[in-house]
Amino acid sequence: MSKFLIACGGTGGHLSPGIALAEALIARGHEATLFISRKRVDTRLCEKYPHLTATRVPGAPFAARPDRLLRFVVKQSHGFFFSWRFLRQQQPDAIIGFGGFTNAGVVFAGRLLGIPVALHEANRIPGRAVRALADFAHRLYLPPGVRLPGTRGVTVRHTGLPVRNEIARVPCAEARTRLGLNPTQKLLVVIGGSQGSGRLNQWVEEHVAAFTHEGIQLWCVAGLGNCVEGERLYQSKNGATVHVRFEAFSDRMGDLLSAADLVVSRAGAGSIAELIRCETPAILIPYPFAADNHQWANARYFEQQGGGFVLDEQALPQLRAEVLDVIFNDWLLHKFSENLHRMSRENSIDTIVHDLEELALRIPPKRHLRHAPAPTNG
Repeated sequence: MSKFLIACGGTGGHLSPGIALAEALIARGHEATLFISRKRVDTRLCEKYPHLTATRVPGAPFAARPDRLLRFVVKQSHGFFFSWRFLRQQQPDAIIGFGGFTNAGVVFAGRLLGIPVALHEANRIPGRAVRALADFAHRLYLPPGVRLPGTRGVTVRHTGLPVRNEIARVPCAEARTRLGLNPTQKLLVVIGGSQGSGRLNQWVEEHVAAFTHEGIQLWCVAGLGNCVEGERLYQSKNGATVHVRFEAFSDRMGDLLSAADLVVSRAGAGSIAELIRCETPAILIPYPFAADNHQWANARYFEQQGGGFVLDEQALPQLRAEVLDVIFNDWLLHKFSENLHRMSRENSIDTIVHDLEELALRIPPKRHLRHAPAPTNG
């Protein structure tokens, strides 16, 4: 049995794969502790997993503005000394970070204390944290086909993002029944990521009447503090009742994505991994201010693999027409789902767990990483 520390706080895209990995490690008899941030989104998501051990570490994201830069330096210094004390006391066998500002202090402290470090990058363009910390790592997990030049003495593995077990495809009718939706009507799901998207929320409000008139149900995950939660009822042009639901945060993403005919979403790596796991076609709207425009790179790869379309945020006026064209095209939706099924075959969690077990035991790395097949869902 080994002890692992998983630094994964700051956003749902960092925390969700950390939770998935922690559960997999525990299932194999190991101990795992999550290092999370003090942000509300981390607290909200961790509430669902009381069986996991989570520790809130000081930290703040990098910013160039002088006052925020000072806050970053102070908070990260606190995070380093917090991590140092924690590591000296708990003595984990290995550390893995999923990017973000919670990684810096624990990676530095771990390397100084001689603890093996792994880093996982899920985006097609590696983020600032992984680029800065890669030389301190023993393992670097990157998406297939992605390279990070300049790394020395790091064993690079290519694999996908771990996805929580409960996010898995179930029959559409079953998922809609669980959610209280009409199983015979089309369903459009709109997701702005763990932080929410004001532009996508506004777009839903502007077009909800047009979609429900066509008999399309809507479910909008708007982000914490970004909406008045609840259900609204509309009538279609045929007089049928059509459900519309707004919620700040969803604890039922597996059901929600399985129920959807089509998703409109930002293009964070976590959202895309969940779309692939549930084989749900999507129109992706990359967040235009994402660091290094990494969401655009994520979305383009998703489109090239045949999972759906990409639409620039400036083209939002065209989105309603695109949705209507796609959501009633069952042949095209089926083709997208077939492509997503092909993409979902690798089981990233088992692949990473086996590799981390060797890292914790100081077993020399193999030249090639064994890829585990994806689990079947019946």
